[in-house]
Amino acid sequence: MVRVRFAPSPTGHLHIGAARTSLFNWLFARHCSGKFILRIEDTDMARSSEKMSKGILEGLKWLGLNWDEGPIFQSERIEIYKKMAEELVRKDHAYYCYCLPEEIQNRKKEAPFGGRDWKYDRFCLKLSEERKRELEKEGRPKAIRFLVPEREIEYRDLIHGSISVETKNIEDFVLLRSDGLPTYHLSVVVDDLDQGITHVIRGDDHISNTPKQILLYKSFESSPPEFAHLALIFGSDKKKLSKRHGVTSVIQFKEDGYFPLAIVNFLSQMSWSPGEEERIYSVEEMVKGFSLDKLSKGSPVFDLAKLEWLNGQLISQMEAEELAPYVTEELRREDLWQEKLDKEMREWFLRLINLLKERSHTIKDFSVRAKPFLTDGLSYDPAGIEKYLKDERLGKLLPKLKEDFLLMEDFTSPHIEQVLRQRAEKEGVKAALFIHALRMLVVGEPVSPGIFEVLELVGKDKTIKRMGKFQNI
Repeated sequence: MVRVRFAPSPTGHLHIGAARTSLFNWLFARHCSGKFILRIEDTDMARSSEKMSKGILEGLKWLGLNWDEGPIFQSERIEIYKKMAEELVRKDHAYYCYCLPEEIQNRKKEAPFGGRDWKYDRFCLKLSEERKRELEKEGRPKAIRFLVPEREIEYRDLIHGSISVETKNIEDFVLLRSDGLPTYHLSVVVDDLDQGITHVIRGDDHISNTPKQILLYKSFESSPPEFAHLALIFGSDKKKLSKRHGVTSVIQFKEDGYFPLAIVNFLSQMSWSPGEEERIYSVEEMVKGFSLDKLSKGSPVFDLAKLEWLNGQLISQMEAEELAPYVTEELRREDLWQEKLDKEMREWFLRLINLLKERSHTIKDFSVRAKPFLTDGLSYDPAGIEKYLKDERLGKLLPKLKEDFLLMEDFTSPHIEQVLRQRAEKEGVKAALFIHALRMLVVGEPVSPGIFEVLELVGKDKTIKRMGKFQNI
């Protein structure tokens, strides 16, 4: 059975790159009817925090990436790592290292070329038994180093193909630090063995770690899992995605009004395509079509515009009733909510959602675009004023249109359009002159949904009142 794991370190929020790694592991497990294990690599006691662990779990739950086993915390397995490191010492695959950090630094400085190509010189491997006893007696801290054999390591990466590495370039790396805490290489291999991991799907910044870990699997007399290293996500500057590129935290995207299905579609389409990119795929479709051999080697670029488009597509496909709870929460957050919207004005509220959803990329857009409908306080776009309210003809023509509206008993979009076009024809002007002016006067922006539907939902009284402000803008 396929068994994969997602193993984040709780030293920061769940970011987009880690979320994509988690998604591909999850999709592969679900496609193969396997197991998805969640492991929290929290042995970095100084930087790990319970708050970040909870944030990671919250992010995964929000994305819908449910795990089958875990979360397993490495901090609860320290004694196991110590035991396994000691086992390697007994089997002569590792040895105790008593070197202090300053001693290593001094030897490195004294090496040719300033130690640029220096690697650990196996100083402690050469210690006599008598010297070891002396160091033990004085209580000298000791680490455990892996004894790297000289050989060639070859393995097939499921994304990058065949990879070959000469171990002569790998130093005897530390397995267990002098403080008793394991290094990444030891803990990850021990855990993957204990948890029966069959496939390791992770970022290709781990490719350099793989030879060391394969050596450890061999030393534990076990076969390594299969490896698939994902190309890292780049920012628009073609550099590794980081905080400098803006929002990368999954939870921040939630707070900014994005839907998990849009995020999952966005992540899935970075290095893999479920088919046509210009549509939203269901999770079931993604699971059914997922395949590791379809993953690209090239680094995808984080494109926020594409995420906004996907989220906007999802919003436009949702029914007003489905969107209503999200819009309600957003309006409450921005102090725009009115209880009558959930009572006598419920039908009007749903019509407003339907009107605004076509131009909304996130849920936050609803609070911005709903203001002209829910409040009397408007701000007017300066460029729009210059372009659409400075025509001298409007001073004479708008009052006439205002009178036409005052006489209307049926203030609905078809009748509003009919009255406006009749007035334009009678005055010998294009209807667009009125349409653009009304957008600015009623909404405050030069762009809006269909103006006739807007006027109907704003209502006759507010429309006429705002038209009356023309001379003062």
